Amino acid sequence: MNENGRWIVLEGAVNVRDLGGLPTVDGGVTRSGQVLRGDNLQSLTPADVNLLVAELKLRHVIDLRSNTEVRLEGPGPLTGEAAVEIHHHTLFAEGGLFTDAASDDPDEAEIAELDERALPWADAERLDPELRVTGHYYGYLRDRPDSVVAALRVMAHGDGAALVHCAAGKDRTGVLCALAEEVAGVTREAIVADYVATGERIAAILERLRSSDTYRVDLDSKPADSHVPRAEYIEHFLEILDTRYGGPMGWLAEHGWTDDDTAALRSRLRD
Repeated sequence: MNENGRWIVLEGAVNVRDLGGLPTVDGGVTRSGQVLRGDNLQSLTPADVNLLVAELKLRHVIDLRSNTEVRLEGPGPLTGEAAVEIHHHTLFAEGGLFTDAASDDPDEAEIAELDERALPWADAERLDPELRVTGHYYGYLRDRPDSVVAALRVMAHGDGAALVHCAAGKDRTGVLCALAEEVAGVTREAIVADYVATGERIAAILERLRSSDTYRVDLDSKPADSHVPRAEYIEHFLEILDTRYGGPMGWLAEHGWTDDDTAALRSRLRD
């Protein structure tokens, strides 16, 4: 790890950090070494694998990428580690776009569907970038609540450290980590700060992803600034859950998350 205790320095990934050390609403902090978040793990070096598996005791990888991404990218270095279990829980309906590296602009034919399915709270502001990104985030919950709950249960019940990742470690990973942090009682300010922290690495993230044919076209179609995670995106997403479900915990309860799940995740992430 680097000097701030959260970023994990690897040769083959640039957006890996620990969910430990985050302040909670009751004055505590989250535990380190339990849940990690990251970007694409395809380029991990042998030294990276040794650090993660032997030193940090990584035992579970939660892969949020789509089936298409996994097929195009091929098996990564951690898939050959006997001590590590890979849990693939795509957040897409698998019928459309397959990367979170860019927040895609809908064309006119897609706007009506976005309004109806992903942005029911938007009307005249439906093309605002904040609402567009939030619409993608809400779409993960709408289209794959099974994957959302299953991924969180791996974090809660797995032995050893768990690492959740997607392509950039920004959108899909950002949403899952925000939900996990909410369950653990992390303050909203810290949840937002953790989401925004990916912006510190965005240039390196984009450089890495551009080396892959899977992501290059999406990335090259947008200016770099459009990929930066902004506080208002995750704030708006959480506000929608507050309004509709009384908070993220309400949404989780409606989709099968139990008190035992909550207790397990809090035990993992709380000192």
